[in-house]
Amino acid sequence: MMTNILDINQIKEYLPHRYPMLLVDRVLSWESGKTITAIKNVSANEEFFNGHFPHKPVMPGVLMIEALAQTAALLSFLTEGRKPDANTVVYFAGIDKARFKRPVEPGDQLVMQVTITRRARGIWKYTAIATVDGKVAVEADLMCTMRSATDASQAG
Repeated sequence: MMTNILDINQIKEYLPHRYPMLLVDRVLSWESGKTITAIKNVSANEEFFNGHFPHKPVMPGVLMIEALAQTAALLSFLTEGRKPDANTVVYFAGIDKARFKRPVEPGDQLVMQVTITRRARGIWKYTAIATVDGKVAVEADLMCTMRSATDASQAG
């Protein structure tokens, strides 16, 4: 496996997301066409903890899925050997078998492992698992597609 580490500045070259929606802090390793491992450091300062939940803060499941999708998008761009232009967006096409196994709390480090399972006709399929301290927090099968943001009819 390649151990091409990407820092936050390099990640921003591949993903259009910015704070507070950029949910990948570092890529630990990736192998073109196969797999990627990335992390999200979950800080007590995350904006969503103010309301989810004030007395027992947990990371919303939808944001854990989003972090996995951003990791999948990174793998797709790295596999294609290109950075997106200003109009390229990766959209969800589907989420299957999503399961939440443990809460993610301030101070946790979400380790995300995404593997490409299929790629055909512009649709990428992945298996995605995020762990905290070696224990599964969330897992899902994801489907995404790359589209031009200027073509609204292609939005998913």
